[in-house]
Amino acid sequence: MNRLSHTLAGHLWTIAPTLRHRLRPRRAPEAEAWSTVLEDATVGEVRLHGRYRAHPRADTLVVLVHGLGGHAESPYLVDAAIAVERAGRSCLRLCLRGSAGSGEDIYHSGLTADVHAALRDPKFSAYKKVWVIGFSLGGHVALTLATEDGCDPRVRGVTAICPPLELGEVQAWLDAPARKIYREYILRELRQIYAQVDARGRAITPIEQVRRARTLRDWDSMTVVPRFGFRDAQDYYDSQSITRRLDELRIPALLLASQNDPMIPGRSIPGLISNPPANLEAYHIDAGGHVFFPPSLDVGLGADTGVVAQALAWLGGRAG
Repeated sequence: MNRLSHTLAGHLWTIAPTLRHRLRPRRAPEAEAWSTVLEDATVGEVRLHGRYRAHPRADTLVVLVHGLGGHAESPYLVDAAIAVERAGRSCLRLCLRGSAGSGEDIYHSGLTADVHAALRDPKFSAYKKVWVIGFSLGGHVALTLATEDGCDPRVRGVTAICPPLELGEVQAWLDAPARKIYREYILRELRQIYAQVDARGRAITPIEQVRRARTLRDWDSMTVVPRFGFRDAQDYYDSQSITRRLDELRIPALLLASQNDPMIPGRSIPGLISNPPANLEAYHIDAGGHVFFPPSLDVGLGADTGVVAQALAWLGGRAG
């Protein structure tokens, strides 16, 4: 295909699966509602939510982490839960704080506290191994988790699917006029989350001001920066971007990204493939779009096709 065909295919694979899910919803394996509470130094108690599926006799828990504006029922997390079930592993679809309209708080790309809190739940104490698979922002969270020396020792490996790597670069990319359709979609989801935070009385910036944000940089400046104590948006991007810490990965990490992703620029990925940091294996795939790939995807990581099935096979070999 020529470049235009690749670009169009990337848009199609980013948008069409979500539209198809709305028309004909796919169902995740039956899972129980799950929640736990963590103590945040700023806002106090924060209740986390998710959906938990215990697979009989499984010794491994797979934690799935959604992207910006997503939640446990996002189509790509539903697809991932189906793949985890087929692989015979237990699954937690974790909602980051405030997602799905809980109004508890907001989150950011480098915040791993929610994953740590989930793994402290006694419900999961019997699992010998934990794998974390994150999508988009959730992939950045997963990679960040893998660099931390205080991580639960049961976390043996992580996978990041279409993650942002350099946060400032991604912000500038999405704030460009050509990406308006994606930017407006993200901002719409974030406004809904923030409205519930405001309704709980936990909003730091007045919601009337936040609603006027027209770029992701404006949004971060009004919400993430004051909530988490960054100097400004650039300080947030510079201090939290995982590119600065990939050499610090303590456990095996897999990065799967699409060359045709219209939302995340992949300029740094070829270098990670040719000169990978220790513990990182990266693939820049000529298929799919943002977080969605063809069901037939096979990058040589396992017998079963599909992006999550391939990731699970890799984790089983490298982090088993």
